[in-house]
Amino acid sequence: MPGIRDKVVAITGASSGIGEATALLLAERGAKVVLGARGRDRLEAVAARIGDTGGEVAHVRTDVSRREDVSALVELACERYGALDVLVNNAGVMPVSPLDDLRVQEWEAMIDINIKGVLYGIAAALPVFRKQGAGQFVNIASTAGHRTVPTQAVYSGTKFAVRAISEGLRQEAGDSVRVTIISPGMTDTNFGDSMTNPEARARLVTLRDKVAMPAEAVARAIAFAIEQPADIDVNEVIVRPTAQA
Repeated sequence: MPGIRDKVVAITGASSGIGEATALLLAERGAKVVLGARGRDRLEAVAARIGDTGGEVAHVRTDVSRREDVSALVELACERYGALDVLVNNAGVMPVSPLDDLRVQEWEAMIDINIKGVLYGIAAALPVFRKQGAGQFVNIASTAGHRTVPTQAVYSGTKFAVRAISEGLRQEAGDSVRVTIISPGMTDTNFGDSMTNPEARARLVTLRDKVAMPAEAVARAIAFAIEQPADIDVNEVIVRPTAQA
């Protein structure tokens, strides 16, 4: 894939789910991947899988709610490979619950990770892209950023925000920086791990087990956006399982 080979791609939330699938796919297609995630053991395991098959990979523990961690991820890419071509802002959490539960700490976590994490990624990578005269952001939103339902008000709010920030960035970016929004539908990931409301968790996990698409489907959409010629900007992709209402 000439549009992906040798590109330097940093990915947050790279230890599982969409991030892991994206890292494996892009490395297979010849990208140099720089991986960040909070879970050190799982992150190292993904990096080892890529390295064992001859892929080029670097990794660093990254909590996207900490600006310095996201900066360190971008710095690692530039130090190891001399550039950063793509930043995939993928890390996110989804502890959905009814607003009446008043799970304020979970609301704050979604804001810190889902919104501020993307902003920290922009703050770290945009100066690099400006200096290089090229670069691409791939920001992971959600179909919940297009339509909200009960229990998902705050989560949807964060994903609406990702889409708004990304579109604003696209309009400001000029002709040298590409900005892509990927909005996945129900995906087979471990999103239930962050959910503490048992009813909401059971409902979504049941739906996931019934209709969810594999994370690799989203990874392919990300790869499609990256592999386009430099003068083509895939602005937004919505990808969902056909069985999802």
